[in-house]
Amino acid sequence: MRKKRKKNRGILIISFFIAIFAFYFFIPSHKNFISFHEDHNPSLSELFQQTKNKLSPINRFRNHLYSSNAILLNNTTGKILMEKKSEEKIYPASLTKIMSAIVVIEHITDLQKTIVLQPEMFHSLYAEDASMAGFQPNEKVSVMDLLYGALLPSGAEATIGLANYVSSSETEFVQLMNDKARELGMKHTHFTNATGLHDVNHYSSVRDIAKLLQYSLNNEVFRKIFTTERYSVSPTNQHPNGFTFENSMFKNIESNEFSSREIIGGKTGYTEEAGLCLASLAKKEGEEYILVTAGARGDHKTKQFNLLDALTVYNDL
Repeated sequence: MRKKRKKNRGILIISFFIAIFAFYFFIPSHKNFISFHEDHNPSLSELFQQTKNKLSPINRFRNHLYSSNAILLNNTTGKILMEKKSEEKIYPASLTKIMSAIVVIEHITDLQKTIVLQPEMFHSLYAEDASMAGFQPNEKVSVMDLLYGALLPSGAEATIGLANYVSSSETEFVQLMNDKARELGMKHTHFTNATGLHDVNHYSSVRDIAKLLQYSLNNEVFRKIFTTERYSVSPTNQHPNGFTFENSMFKNIESNEFSSREIIGGKTGYTEEAGLCLASLAKKEGEEYILVTAGARGDHKTKQFNLLDALTVYNDL
C-alpha cells in the first residue's frame, strides 16, 4: 500500500512540473498577458473607451434615445447602422410633407409657375391649428416658393395649394402619394392627407421614411430645398416686399453643438399622437448619414427631444 501511495505522489509531482514546463515554453501569450498587467494597468475610463469603441451604434444609442422609434443609415453606402423599432407603426406628422414635396416636383415641369391659393382651403387649416408658412388667401405664389414653404416652416397652406394644383383635390393627390409609396417599397405606409395632420389611418415607419428620404435626396431640386436654412419668398400680391422663413429644424439648433459633424438638412414633425419627429441629413468625412426618429415626448414648447437625439447620434458617429 505504501509503495502505491509513493508511486501516486511521484506521478503528481511529475505532472506538476510538466504543466509548468508547458506554460512557459508552449503558451507564448503568457508573457504578453503578464507584461500587459504589469506595464499598463489601464484605468476604468480607458477600459470604458476601449469597450465603447467596439460597440456598434445600435448598442450605444438605441436604448438611450428619447424617441421610441429610430433608424440611422449611411446614405453613401446604404448600410443601416442602427435601428430601434424601425418597422413598427408610427404617425409621421409633418414628415409626410417629404412625400408631398417629391410627388409635386416629379409632376410639375415648370416650378416657376404661379399658383393662386384658394381662400376656402384656409378655413379647415385654421380650424385644425395646422402649421402655416405665412401665405395668405388669394396669394399668387410660384410653385418653387410653395415647395420651400412646405418643407422649411412646414406650411400646410403651401402643401395643400400644391396638392390642389397637381390634382383636382387633396384626395386625388393622396392617391399619387400612396402610389409612390408602393413604388418605393414602403410596405408599412398609408397616407390619407398631404400634410400629416393626425388620422389613425395615416401611418408609416421610420424605416419607410428613411427609404423615402434617401430616394428624394437624389432629386437635385428636393435636395437643395431640404438643405436650405433660410429662404426669402419673392414679392407677391399679398406680400409686396416678400417675406422670409427658416427651416424649423435649424432654428432650434446651435451649430456649434455638432462639433466636427455637420448636419446639412432636416424636416421636423409633431402632433400630440406622433410626438416629436425628425428626418435629418448629416455629413462627416465625405460620407452622408440619414437619421429618422419618431415618438419623442414633448411638444413645440418643451425641449426638442428629437433634436437632442440627433445630437447624441451624430456627435458620436
